[in-house]
Amino acid sequence: MSVIGQGIDRLDGRLKVTGQATYSAEHKLPRLAYGVMVLSTVPKGRITAIDSASVKRMPGVMVVMTHENAPKLPRQKDEQGKTGGGKAQSKPDNKQQPPNPKLSLLQDDRVEYNAQPIAVVVADTFEHARDAARRLQVRYATAPAQLDFQKAKLNPRRPEPQPERPSETGRGNAARGLESATMKLDVTFTTPMENHNPLEPHATIAAWDGDQLTLYDSTQNVSGVRRTAAQNLGVDPEKVRVVCPFVGGGFGSKGTTWSHVILAAMASRMAGVPVKLVLERTQMYGPVGARPLTEQHLKLGADRDGKLLAVTHDTISSTSFVDDFVEPCTAVTRKAYASDSLQTSQRLATLNVGVPTYMRAPGESSGSFALESAMDELAYALNVDPVALRLKNYAEKDPEKDIPWSSKSLRECYRAGAERFGWARRNAAPGSMRSGRTLVGWGMATAAYPANRKGAKASATINPDGTVVVRSGTHDLGTGTYTVMSQIAADALGLPVSRIRFELGDTRLPEAPVSGGSQTVASVGPAVHQAAQAVRDKLIAAALGDSASPLHGLNANDVDAVDGWLVAKSDPKRRDAMTAVLARAGGKPITAEASAEQGDEKKRYAMQAFGAVFVEVHVDPDLGTIRVPRIVGAYGVGRVINKKTTHSQLMGGIVWGIGMGLMEKTEMDWRVGRAVNANLADYHVPVNADIGAIDIIVVDEEDKHINELGAKGVGEIGITGVAAAIANAIYHATGKRIRDLPITPDKVIV
Repeated sequence: MSVIGQGIDRLDGRLKVTGQATYSAEHKLPRLAYGVMVLSTVPKGRITAIDSASVKRMPGVMVVMTHENAPKLPRQKDEQGKTGGGKAQSKPDNKQQPPNPKLSLLQDDRVEYNAQPIAVVVADTFEHARDAARRLQVRYATAPAQLDFQKAKLNPRRPEPQPERPSETGRGNAARGLESATMKLDVTFTTPMENHNPLEPHATIAAWDGDQLTLYDSTQNVSGVRRTAAQNLGVDPEKVRVVCPFVGGGFGSKGTTWSHVILAAMASRMAGVPVKLVLERTQMYGPVGARPLTEQHLKLGADRDGKLLAVTHDTISSTSFVDDFVEPCTAVTRKAYASDSLQTSQRLATLNVGVPTYMRAPGESSGSFALESAMDELAYALNVDPVALRLKNYAEKDPEKDIPWSSKSLRECYRAGAERFGWARRNAAPGSMRSGRTLVGWGMATAAYPANRKGAKASATINPDGTVVVRSGTHDLGTGTYTVMSQIAADALGLPVSRIRFELGDTRLPEAPVSGGSQTVASVGPAVHQAAQAVRDKLIAAALGDSASPLHGLNANDVDAVDGWLVAKSDPKRRDAMTAVLARAGGKPITAEASAEQGDEKKRYAMQAFGAVFVEVHVDPDLGTIRVPRIVGAYGVGRVINKKTTHSQLMGGIVWGIGMGLMEKTEMDWRVGRAVNANLADYHVPVNADIGAIDIIVVDEEDKHINELGAKGVGEIGITGVAAAIANAIYHATGKRIRDLPITPDKVIV
């Protein structure tokens, strides 16, 4: 039986639960000093004075780095050949920006948002550094800031188009379709700013050895950090090493190289010693991204039978004066349902806030809330079952590109999920279901997320003792990468997983893409599989060419690898131990490398993961409190590599969806543009007591086109659809349609 698909325990689990896993802030370096960032306290203006002198005299202080003394970074050329500094200016257009304008690297006195890095204090202990940083006096000449989303959206900007994320799309004639529709829906949904809260905050240790720089950084992209650091510091990328064996959660926030990484390197060079810079929890709100605000306007038009005749989805999302980020809410709408007429647009409302960034299922999570809530409203208006309405508009092929799906099991997800949930017992009338005095609501929604993939490299080495080391510069964010890659290699080599050691998280290893967009398994998995196959083939070739081998003279296609043996397929008794082959070949390791690139399959097939989410809510009619006692999620995600880690990822996504639907919101003081709940006490996320039963079904699905393993990502699809399903269940329980997240008790009882 293949090891692929088995739910084996995480190979790194013991290290984590015993505290032996080394996270970025835990690497031991001699003469290590401590850095603390100082953040701005105004949303816009200039720094007129910084009292560095008195702070420098404080105990243990080694460096106070500000724009007045920070190393001047090389000016960089953009794509048009123009030059820019290490930090962006307020921009009239994107073309004048340097390559990494989101970085605030103390190159000038400008302040573009509250909580922008404006200084770094380095001292011999963390306590001395923190005390000195808090005593640093800064004076500003403030300027008017744009902190009103409602005003900013009156003058929205069209973003620069990105691959797979156009600012506008259209097919058919949406205006004519809406005009001819029997049933029309015109609704607006809003989602708030949300902040990532991984248990491990952003952390970097920077250490110079001459002109060689090592960064121990908590990141989802070691190769990206190396490129960004080299580019901004003006050094050869080959002289920058980035190390990250473990990540204590990222969820998108650590996919980008933020200012603190480069600032740590600059401070280390000034201090002449390694510098550790760990963000305080409050510093996680502003300089390292967030999910932006969105306002989404949807229009749906359908005939009497529920067939969609037209869909329009127009989104305005918040962005920053420092750099643009687009929350692609319309991405899910463009592919979700079969409608001959569809029109979408993305616009930006610019505010004096930190640059937004990717947050678990960026675009699809926010966009699915709006679309799937609107589909539920349409179902009620037509008096049809919400599942039936979705099946009526089922997209048999990608409606945007008019190409077939690589695989799609959504019908089976609807069927399996509804059956497990008991959807047929639902009384459709709002407020009709109760448990005692408690209002009971049932709601559902579709889940969807792209099946992404990028090129990746890997190597595999068979040692003389029969163990195998497989390497790739990818990451494990708690997702199970160590384990699933070991399973893939073990399967290709015919070895037990216990004989495989997978190494990751280092730029000295073969390069892999960012661990984001649910693409790690789909990208790195094929590279690992090919490297393992290549080294197996080398070993087989050595055996076939060795007259002392029982397999001598056979064709390579006639030999298989099974449980540490090379075995003749036609005669299993004719076999040769892998260790014996290596011993006779000189007792040296055998290594092979592989590069797995994406071909043109995305031009021929549309690639998505799909699912169906069914939710039960209990609402107190007097207090408005909402509980979610059970959720059933059914998913089609291609071939499952590890049942246990897949279940864990889908469950984690659903928990995030509960938080998005009912709790998460960055509360801003919009007078000054600063988060007021920048801590784990006041920024509400689900805890164990908030979570009821989560029942996950993974339907059998074969995808021969996504990659040679048939695997799709599972990290983000779990959150999509959950907030909408909760909102739909709350409507079913109360008769109140709430289109503004999060859905808090005050909104229910009004």
